[in-house]
Amino acid sequence: MRRTLLLIGFLAALTGCYSGSRPPRIGANAPDFTVQDSDHKVALSDFRGQVVVLNFWGSWCAPCIAETPALVQMQRRMKDKGVVVLAVSIDVDDAAYHRFLKDFNMNMVTVRDGDHKSADLYGTFGWPESYIIDRKGVIRRKFIGAVDWNSPEVTDFLLKM
Repeated sequence: MRRTLLLIGFLAALTGCYSGSRPPRIGANAPDFTVQDSDHKVALSDFRGQVVVLNFWGSWCAPCIAETPALVQMQRRMKDKGVVVLAVSIDVDDAAYHRFLKDFNMNMVTVRDGDHKSADLYGTFGWPESYIIDRKGVIRRKFIGAVDWNSPEVTDFLLKM
């Protein structure tokens, strides 16, 4: 039984891995999308000229919950430097989505895509998953899992974009 659990844990850890030297979309133009939810309409192309942190998340996702405070802090610090967070929730439940926004004092652009169309466009299947898109609309980095958005490495990377 213990071996089976260890094997399952090991295989689960590998799901975030990829073969090759980098994820396939790095260096390619970020696919544009538009999402309309109950509050507003947002298109990725609206943010051309800014560094975009495109973050796919869900209110029920433990790693998403863990990373949100750092994402909120980073947006507050980096907003005036041309860095914008576009947080796309894949929540089906509109009430849960709005409760999360209120509970975490979300200070970033958020939109709910319960049909997962934008996440599917990026091939996203793990939550959270984030893409760093440069000012010209090119994907420069991908993160799978929770990120410390206030780490010196991430801050330096975003400032050099």
